[in-house]
Amino acid sequence: MTTKANSPVTAGSIVVPYGHVIGNEKWRGSEVAQRLQGKVRLIFEDGLGLVDFHLSNRTCILLISEADLVAGDEFKRRLVKFRNTSSLRGIVIVEKTQISDQYYLGVQKLVVLELGMVLLPVANQGEASQLIIQLVREQSRDRTNPFLGKQRTQPAEPAVLQAAQHIPGVGKTKALLLLQRFGSIHRLCNASLSELEQVVGHTVAQQIYTFLHS
Repeated sequence: MTTKANSPVTAGSIVVPYGHVIGNEKWRGSEVAQRLQGKVRLIFEDGLGLVDFHLSNRTCILLISEADLVAGDEFKRRLVKFRNTSSLRGIVIVEKTQISDQYYLGVQKLVVLELGMVLLPVANQGEASQLIIQLVREQSRDRTNPFLGKQRTQPAEPAVLQAAQHIPGVGKTKALLLLQRFGSIHRLCNASLSELEQVVGHTVAQQIYTFLHS
C-alpha cells in the first residue's frame, strides 16, 4: 500500500505528490520559502493565481503577510475571489504582529464568519513555515499509517501550539490537551463537536467549533 501513500492527488489543475509543496513564484527567496527548503520538497511554479502554496489532498495555503494587511483591501478581494471560485480547501495564515494587530479582528470576521474558512495567526513567516511543514507531515503520515497520529503524545511544535491558543476560550493548557488528542491543527480543524467536547467540555468545544466552522 506504500504506492498509494506516494501517489499524487490533483489540486485544481495542480498535481501535488504527498510530502511536496508547490509554491507561488512570488515567494521565492522569502523567509518562509527558505525555512521550508530542506524540510519539505518545495517546487516553485508560475501561474498559481490566488494561491500561495499548494499542498496535497486538495489543500492550499493563502498567506497574508504583515505588508498585505497594512497595504489595504487587496488581500480581502483575493480571499473572497478564492472562496467564490475554488473548490480547494483553503487555509488562511495571517501574520499577526504589533503593526498588523489592529487589522486582525477585521480579518478574523471576514475569513471565519463571512467566508467560513480556517484562519491561523502567526507572529512571523518563520512560524508560518512551521505550520506548513506540520500540515505536510500530517498528510504524509496519514497516508502511510492512519493510526500513527493517534499514538503521538510528544509536545506540540511552538508555532502550532501558539496558533491553537488564538482560538477563543483556548489557553495554553487546553491547547496542549487538544493537540495531544488530535495531533495537529489539521486534525483539530476537522474534529467534530462531540470529539472536542470529550477534551474541553461543551462550552469551550462550542466556542472552538463555531470559530473554526462558522
